[in-house]
Amino acid sequence: MTSMQPAPETKSSGADHAALADAFDEFMTTFEAFRKENDRRLGQIETRKGADAVTAEKVDRISDALDRQKRALDELALKRARPALGREGTPSLAAAERKDAFEAYMRSGDERALRALETKDMSYGSGPDGGYLVPDGIEAEIGRRLAVISPIRSIATVRQVSTAVLKKPFTVTGPVASWAGETDARARTNSPVLDQLQFPTAELYALPAATPSLLDDAVVDLERWIVDEVETAFAEKETAAFVNGDGDDKPTGFLSYDVVAEASWAWEKIGMVDTGVAGQFPATHPSDKLVDLVYALKAGYRQNAHWVMNRKTQGAIRKFKDVDGNYLWQPPATPGGRAMLMGFPLVEAEEMPDIAAGATPIAFGDFRRGYLVVDRTGVRVLRDPYSAKPYVLFYITKRVGGGVQDFDAIKLMRFGTA
Repeated sequence: MTSMQPAPETKSSGADHAALADAFDEFMTTFEAFRKENDRRLGQIETRKGADAVTAEKVDRISDALDRQKRALDELALKRARPALGREGTPSLAAAERKDAFEAYMRSGDERALRALETKDMSYGSGPDGGYLVPDGIEAEIGRRLAVISPIRSIATVRQVSTAVLKKPFTVTGPVASWAGETDARARTNSPVLDQLQFPTAELYALPAATPSLLDDAVVDLERWIVDEVETAFAEKETAAFVNGDGDDKPTGFLSYDVVAEASWAWEKIGMVDTGVAGQFPATHPSDKLVDLVYALKAGYRQNAHWVMNRKTQGAIRKFKDVDGNYLWQPPATPGGRAMLMGFPLVEAEEMPDIAAGATPIAFGDFRRGYLVVDRTGVRVLRDPYSAKPYVLFYITKRVGGGVQDFDAIKLMRFGTA
């Protein structure tokens, strides 16, 4: 049997591409309008010692429009980037058997085939009380979608485990070395001191509902329906935890660790740079503080560094220029790309706090080295036709953990005084 070939581009996908291109052109036109009006505002500040209220209001209005258009652009890019399920090739006999058994369970609640398969695979931790593992294709698709739409996951290290807790050792003191002459005696060096970080996984769940008519409709692709229902719910919850989670039945967010001035940095703490003004940037040369934050990070981490902030903070920084009059914030070079700030990619995470006194709304660092996301393998589905009649509920769970793995790789900006 020949393998299935990828479907050719359809009129629908061609229309999506055209819509994405049109949205990107509109976004760039709005950005040019923003630069023009903001240049006028800055000129008024220099000549009149203050900007005209009408001009300032117009700049803010165009900036808000930029945010809305960028959000729409991201959604179009995400839609176009989503691969279709089931195009990897002809499934094996075992995979096809499991797919059919899972489909029967989803549509009618018939779990006999799934029970037989999981018994054969020696998987005894499931059943009607714990649900059943989804086919590998659905689990992989959920993982791909989350990697695209979950901002912190997209820049962090992601590791799959089969246990409830990942324990990662690290060196506290580092290996000890010494110098010696060619014929000198070698004194014994001390052994490195080891400790370990622990990353427990916690249950993340979604509870989509379906009507009996939807389940009875053989044309409906239940695999795609599952993925579409849980992707946004999972992404929003896990991103909030990766940023602000307290570690209690959820990942530990990088803003939940102790924050200290960069000069006092120590392991298990996150270094920060103050703006020097409570709740705002300095009135003069505000971009200097961004430069300070960049260089608070060691050179080895800066190569793969990202900015992380929400749209409101990004809107404030969008108005900044360098000493040569160039805007520090630059729009994406391509549809679906990331904006750049001072030459580094900018990741939007709405869970980051707004600018306020004592807040840390800006993060900068190498999140690939700094933050670890732990996925326990296996996504489970429990069918519940009783709790919300006439609807059928599907209790979909996966286990996720996370935390900082290198405390020197992430730096924060605090809007306050030392």
